[in-house]
Amino acid sequence: MPDLIYSILKKNFGYDEFRTGQKEIIESVLAGNDNFVLMPTGSGKSLCYQLPALMLSGLTLVISPLIALMKDQVDSLKANGVKAAFINSSLPHNEILPVQEEALSGKLKILYVAPERMALDNFKDFLQNLKISLIAVDEAHCISEWGHDFRPDYRNLKMLKNIFRKAPIIALTATATEKVRLDILKELSISQAKIFISGFNRPNLNLRIIKKKNAFDKLLSLLKNYENKAVIIYCFSRKETEALAMDLKNTGFKAQAYHAGMVANERKKTQELFIRDEFNIIVATIAFGMGIDKPDVRLVVHYTFPKSIEGYYQEIGRAGRDGLKSDCVMFYTYADARKHEYFLNDIADETIRKQTENKLIEVMKFAELKSCRRKHILNYFGENYKEANCHGCDNCNTEKVTLDATIVAQKILSAILRTGNRFGANHIINILKGKKNEKIINYGHDKLSVYDIVKDYSVDELKEIINLIINAGLIIKTNDQYSVLKVTQAGLKFISQKEKLELSLPSKEDIDEEQESINELTYDKTLFEKLRYLRKQIADKLNVPPFVIFSDASLQEMAFYFPIDKENFSMITGVGARKLESFGNDFLKIIIAYVKKNNLSSKKIYKSRSGKIRLPREERSVNGDTFSITNELINRQLSIDDMAKARGLAISTIISHIEQLINSGEKIDIEYLKPSPEVYEKIKNAFKQYGEEKLRPVFEYLREQYSYEIIRLVRAIMNAEL
Repeated sequence: MPDLIYSILKKNFGYDEFRTGQKEIIESVLAGNDNFVLMPTGSGKSLCYQLPALMLSGLTLVISPLIALMKDQVDSLKANGVKAAFINSSLPHNEILPVQEEALSGKLKILYVAPERMALDNFKDFLQNLKISLIAVDEAHCISEWGHDFRPDYRNLKMLKNIFRKAPIIALTATATEKVRLDILKELSISQAKIFISGFNRPNLNLRIIKKKNAFDKLLSLLKNYENKAVIIYCFSRKETEALAMDLKNTGFKAQAYHAGMVANERKKTQELFIRDEFNIIVATIAFGMGIDKPDVRLVVHYTFPKSIEGYYQEIGRAGRDGLKSDCVMFYTYADARKHEYFLNDIADETIRKQTENKLIEVMKFAELKSCRRKHILNYFGENYKEANCHGCDNCNTEKVTLDATIVAQKILSAILRTGNRFGANHIINILKGKKNEKIINYGHDKLSVYDIVKDYSVDELKEIINLIINAGLIIKTNDQYSVLKVTQAGLKFISQKEKLELSLPSKEDIDEEQESINELTYDKTLFEKLRYLRKQIADKLNVPPFVIFSDASLQEMAFYFPIDKENFSMITGVGARKLESFGNDFLKIIIAYVKKNNLSSKKIYKSRSGKIRLPREERSVNGDTFSITNELINRQLSIDDMAKARGLAISTIISHIEQLINSGEKIDIEYLKPSPEVYEKIKNAFKQYGEEKLRPVFEYLREQYSYEIIRLVRAIMNAEL
């Protein structure tokens, strides 16, 4: 059985190894158990029922609310040699009948259906004539009224266990709190299901919040880094999507609007053009996204903050489904809360309205957070994240300066206490800054001893400090409609015992500036574009999205290893037997010609059973400590790129290891990593002029000619020479 599982994995899906948790889930499915699966978006939930479907004798029925996604998944399965089809409202009646005939004849292995079909008696009769071996309920959180995306049609799924008693059910979701999980098990009558929770962490996603001030200019600056890369921008309203898409088009970007108010055919066409890379930026309401299986979305932007953490997590889940590094940026201003108040006021049920309001407050807390954003989200979903620094959010990546905030904190807390713990941050700041407005005069707050006593901090800096003091637990911000600041017991103790307070603030040049770019495999960009063009040609000819042919991750590996024969080409991630046969010759032709023209050499590909690139046996370390492994690779004089690839880590992580080794006093010889003398001296002189603490001044002084990684490497080499 294990050998057969791996054989099907490679032959039909092109992978050498399973991702975390997949094999255990598949084995449980094949054992006939009901299963509940909670896995992050992009971690391979679909494979947990698609692979067993090929090993079971009958049909696998997949129930999914994602109509647009069904076609993409079916196209991908067909490209991998799997007999699959779908039935939903997008198909006319005369196209549904042939699909039903195929299912009845036993030719199909996987059939996708929309949940509303389960309410139709004639459709239930049709299903009962099939030999169903497995039922998969995708987006299972939709069945729970406590879920963020409850769908009434999902209530029809209660009867599945009664009708198909012998068929195991696998329920899958990427977003479910403990309460929602229990509700799913109850509603599907699978209380004895095996539970698989792989965690919520998406380490390839970089999370970032930007202050929504001069938002459009900041957005333009951001998008310049994503030329020809897929981007989703979420807006609050239909009107906003159309206006923003038009503004982007007028500035030269390839952007289109998408929202539920569009004519169905127009909406469908827009979605298909985006999936097929005809344009790269889609500006959408949350009506767009759940049905998108496009794996190469490199940036997701929330132009207005979303209404729940669950919604935010699911929407950023559209980014980096192929496992490559991707960015998630939220524009935030407290003023946007007013936009959400409109839909809150429309909710008649008091309990639901309060629940919705609390979810909104959670998003605002997340946006104003000064600690690790990844840890906060994972804690929200009940997962304990133990790392001190995630290296994947703005709060962890931004350089900090330490501020002795004792005096300013005393003034802020005094102002809150003297006004009776009854006012919000803006009013407190106005008092401290000596503003003369009607509210201050009417309350007599211009007569207080704390009036106009803060001269050395701007309004924005005071807002930043107040948020940090909230995080420190000295004050709280209430969750009322008009939130106010209140001093906590810890705050009273801070004042009475004259305690000290130090806060970590983002350095001024890092506030709202670009973070260091995210690293990917250092592949040949020119060859990648040639392969990308070929992929698009083949996809258009076959009338499928480009990623159905090969993912970006596959193309990047091709453009890194330059495989020139079928044996090596078959080692590329995502190349199964069917795709090797169908597309191998076309892609090899391009690679071979490029290698010859540029006098390049093909690199041997080594893979472990985990599917990761590995070193030959003689070059592998037996020491499990992560820094020791990097140190051993340095001793063998591997390049930074090869170290990163061998270990399955980002280049920036390898450089961090080098810095840690140097800081710990370890004697390491990294002279061989030194760039050309000219480059080294340029960067070294820049450090001499601006000091070694900050990278940005050096980066800008050098006119952005050199990446942060090269700059950090030079700094490390300089320190190693001391």
